[in-house]
Order: sequence, then C-alpha cells, then structure tokens
Amino acid sequence: MRNLSPAQKKEIIHSMGQANYAWIAFAILLGILSHFLRSVRWKMLMEPMGYKPSTSNVFFAVMIGYLANLALPRLGEVSRCGILTRYEKIPFNKSFGTVIAERTVDMILFLLLFFANLFIQSERLYVYVQTRIYVPLEAKFNYTVDFTGYLTYAVIGLTLLFLVILLLLWKRIKRSSFFLKIKNLLLGFLEGIKSVYKVRNPFLFGFYSLAIWFLYLLMAYLVFFSLPATSRLGLDAGLAVLIFGSIGIMLVQGGIGIYPAIVAETLILYSITNTTGYAMGWLIWSSQTLTLIVMGVLSLILLPIFNKTVHATA
Repeated sequence: MRNLSPAQKKEIIHSMGQANYAWIAFAILLGILSHFLRSVRWKMLMEPMGYKPSTSNVFFAVMIGYLANLALPRLGEVSRCGILTRYEKIPFNKSFGTVIAERTVDMILFLLLFFANLFIQSERLYVYVQTRIYVPLEAKFNYTVDFTGYLTYAVIGLTLLFLVILLLLWKRIKRSSFFLKIKNLLLGFLEGIKSVYKVRNPFLFGFYSLAIWFLYLLMAYLVFFSLPATSRLGLDAGLAVLIFGSIGIMLVQGGIGIYPAIVAETLILYSITNTTGYAMGWLIWSSQTLTLIVMGVLSLILLPIFNKTVHATA
C-alpha cells in the first residue's frame, strides 16, 4: 500500500468500516465447512490402508496444519501427519502419502479452474493488458509500437532458445540435484494419483473435491455483497479472485500483503476502483486468515481434551 496516497488509504479504511460483516460471517461459516469436507475427504484416503481415525482428530489436524502453514511453508503437511501419528497411531509415511494424493487432486482441479478462468476472462484480460501494459509502454517510449507482434516473436524465440539449450545440456541437467528433486516430486504426484484409485467410494471423493473448491469460490463471492460497489459482481469475478488470489498465496507465505494487491488489480477488470479493490482484498484475506488462526488455536486446545475424554470413557 506504500504507493497509495493518504486519501486513498483513508478511503480503504472507511470502506472496510462501512462493510456489512454479516456476509463475511456467512463466508467464514462456508470456509469452516470446506475445511470439514477436506477432513472427511482426507479420512477416505486413509481407510483403504486399514486406518479409521476419528473425524474430530482429522479435523483438528487439518486446522492445526493450516495454522502451521501461516508460519512456514509445508510445515502444515508435516504437523498434521505428526498429529495423526501421535493420536491415531498412523505411521507418518503412510499419512504423508495421502497428503500428497490430496494435494495432487487439488492441483489438478486448480489447473482446470485456472485455464477455465483464462478462457472466461480472455476478453477482459486482453483489454487489461492493452490499457495497463502496452499503452504505458508506448507512452514511455513516445512511439507507437506493435507490442503484441513483438511479444509473440519474443515468446517464440525464447521457447526455441530454451529447447536448444535443453538439448545441448540434457545429459548434465538430468544428473543435477535440481532435476532429481523435480523428478522425485513428479513421481510422488503420480503415486498420489494412484492412491486415489483405492478409495472405496470414488464418486463421493470426487464430490467432496468439487464441493471444497465450490465453497472456496463462494467464500470470495459472498464477501462481494459486503460492499455496495462490489455487490453487483458475478461468480465470474469470484472465480478470478479465487484463482489469482490463490497464486498470490502460493508466492508469498500466507498471501500477506500481496493478496489484497492482486484482488485490487483483478477487480480493475470489472471497473472497480483501486481503493475499493484493496478494501475487498483486505476483507477477504483478513476473514480467511482470522478463521485459520482462531480455528487452529482452538484445535490445539481441544485436541488433547477430546482425546483425554475418549481415553477416559474407554
């Protein structure tokens, strides 16, 4: 926000103060439901191996994992598997394999939604690139240039150059540690996909997977109704915010800072002012992050209490 003027920052804070937080609360409830469905879906991956952990422990593990991911990348996957090892006696390597399977399914769905979003938004994106990239470049150089044509030639040239270098250095590349890490990662994804085939009810597993992402979409879309300026936006705008915002979370830990900026830029496609876009970005990001923090801390507190009660009853 350092590039914004004091007046713009004041307008963002004013918009957030005037927001209808009932819609945000509704979005938070749907977010918690999506996390619960993720827990049930993860449990389905462990059942073919002969493990039937309690749904409460799996849910607590998922929420604690989200909390851990806000601190360090991939710490959440390790921590939630460690929790099931401690409380459900499930070997760490087996539960971690199911996490890879789960992440693989999510990545496939994300890529499908990503390309679907590009197709839906193609016209808007073209106008955005023309007005926000090409026109400023032309003004900077004070010369009208067909940047579209040059960009096409540049992409083709760089692709050919990359392929030539790849062929010349292939023997050295395939022995490098980086290549071996990528290879092992891809092999892990393949193993993860194979484990999905062992699920006893693949249709229900698929339904849960689609429902999780649909709830993610609704989480962003419903917050639009909290501000008058964004209440007219449709599900296509919600999809754009979901996809581009998710990329921001992948790039920066927890999406802090970058998520609201990406949302603001995305909503420019729909003629939403920069300040309103920032306000919307902060509302979505803050509500989602606050949910993960509160639910994660509650799970840390309730996990030993629930298990102590179960053991006492047994």
